[in-house]
Amino acid sequence: MDNEQLIINVNIIARDMVLENHAIILENDRIKKIMPMGQLNKVKKTDLYRMVHDGEGAFVSAGFIDIHSDNIESIVQPRPTSVMDFDMALTEHEKQLVNQGITTMYHSLSFLKEEGSSMRGKEARKPEKMRKLAELIKNFHDRNHIIRHRFHCRYDIRNSEGYDTLMEYIDKEYIHLLSFNDHTPGQGQYRDLAAYRENVRSYKPDMDEAQIDKIIEEKLNAPKISSAQIERTAGIAREKGIPIASHDDDTEEKINYVHSELKADISEFPVELNVARKAKEKGMLTVAGAPNVLLGRSHSGNLSATEAILDGSIDILCSDYYPPAMLHAVFKLNFEHGIPLWECLNLVTFNPARALGISTDYGSAEEGKKADILIIKIIDGKPAITKVFIDGELVSQLNYRRVKYASGKRTVKAV
Repeated sequence: MDNEQLIINVNIIARDMVLENHAIILENDRIKKIMPMGQLNKVKKTDLYRMVHDGEGAFVSAGFIDIHSDNIESIVQPRPTSVMDFDMALTEHEKQLVNQGITTMYHSLSFLKEEGSSMRGKEARKPEKMRKLAELIKNFHDRNHIIRHRFHCRYDIRNSEGYDTLMEYIDKEYIHLLSFNDHTPGQGQYRDLAAYRENVRSYKPDMDEAQIDKIIEEKLNAPKISSAQIERTAGIAREKGIPIASHDDDTEEKINYVHSELKADISEFPVELNVARKAKEKGMLTVAGAPNVLLGRSHSGNLSATEAILDGSIDILCSDYYPPAMLHAVFKLNFEHGIPLWECLNLVTFNPARALGISTDYGSAEEGKKADILIIKIIDGKPAITKVFIDGELVSQLNYRRVKYASGKRTVKAV
């Protein structure tokens, strides 16, 4: 009993329904029991528990699992000429992530060649800096920390010089998810060269057309690793239990290849609806960006995430580049499109856990699973996370204040 905590008066968003007016008993790092409040009141007195948390009618969700986010790059390098200490950046970043509901983060990191005009402003992608980040993520859990950090290695097949480093990372068990990318202009995400130019211009407004031409030429002429190398690498990774993803799939033929030859189970950011449908037909789990839902479009002019979700062709939402988007996308889909809340939540909890092979312990609020739990209230019409438990421990709590006016004077009252 000393290790038990009680959460009362909550509406639990389960995998296939919302359990209204329920209670949850936590024991150590697991969910011990879920029951209606009426049943709890008949069984035990709440003052017998080590700690009681009153949800006051809030929602309870499993912690979010972010399968793909490169946001750490902007944390370590907030300006092109400002590179922060990586250790400090990751320590500060997780304080933000936990309050955005992300309890397990797969940092999607790319490493490129040292040279080239496209490397400007991408310090974290330089080989020696990538190694430092990978080692930091691997060892972060041997010290005081808040959330779980994982390394999603995005390997661009144009980086032939980095192939040996990739194999070393796999051997040293740095990598928890491996995706194969090809960001060559004219295919995949950047199949529209005019759109690619606009994308470069948005990041580098000081560049003239000649400089952009040089970037395009570098990318077009970069030597790629062979199909045999890709297939061999995928096989070695699978043997080590590393899930395989394909990235920016733009044709049904590519889906056939990555599914049959790489045994990829995940299709990240399919660029067209028919491609997403093909991936689903093959039994792959599909990923789109939560910012796409909030913006109503892809930032690169590709597939609409909302359209694909309504079509049943997208299984997972990731934060991509904006971690707050996961929480708000879930509720936007429910509020504006009428998708059941549990189906929306599965996009950021159970489905990514299933894709990553960790759904036995994570991804849903169920008895016996890890007690990664979010308390979510609707405040001023928007979802707000007020408490976060990880492994059964309360790691964050936010108290929102409401402004009231009394006798002509402004007073602040906690909600």
